[in-house]
Amino acid sequence: MNKKNLYFLSLLILLAQAPLLAQSVPNLGQTDRWMKGALAAMERNDFETANSIFRNLIDSGLPLPEEMPYYFAETLFELKQFDNSQNFLNKYLEINGFRGENYEGAQALKKKLEKPLREINQCQLCNAQGYRLQTCETCNGAQQIEQSCSYCKGIGIVGCSRCAASGMITKRNIFNIVEFYECDRCNGKGRLTCPTCQGSKLEKSDCRVCGGAGKTVTESVCNHQELEHDHQ
Repeated sequence: MNKKNLYFLSLLILLAQAPLLAQSVPNLGQTDRWMKGALAAMERNDFETANSIFRNLIDSGLPLPEEMPYYFAETLFELKQFDNSQNFLNKYLEINGFRGENYEGAQALKKKLEKPLREINQCQLCNAQGYRLQTCETCNGAQQIEQSCSYCKGIGIVGCSRCAASGMITKRNIFNIVEFYECDRCNGKGRLTCPTCQGSKLEKSDCRVCGGAGKTVTESVCNHQELEHDHQ
């Protein structure tokens, strides 16, 4: 899971806790000020500012107004963050159902989301959130590369597990006396050649930057069209 997904998952968890927060945390007026500021920004089509205000509200831990997820979903739609818009729209409908003040608007937004979400699902140039993919600069799209061995951490040797890297093992004789013997596995050295890289300190494995996908996610919203340099 990438950082964007983790961030929005934490936001959804906070929204799920909103009813409990509203009962236990007093509203000191800051919530209302943020909501008014966000709605004013939406009215003047300044969705970047509205987005920033909504995020500040969520991060604050203050009670979240029941209609807030709907307005945030509308803002995210305008910013072409369609997957995240759908997440907050679903949360709004889950919390309020048909009793919500913006129920009709929510249904209209749900309908508007169908086309862009379908385009994202069919596009090979972006991830599930609609962000453009680019060739991984570390593996150049090869998916696997030679990199520092993950098993021995690039040292080339590992501790012997039989003697706990001490080089010695103990046994009790028939008189129940502990006797020490040189470990026959590592010949008393306490270490062995790494079985993964055979001492080379390197291994060929999935690129750790892209997770073996050959591509990484950018911050750009995908337009589902190939660029000229994609063919070069």
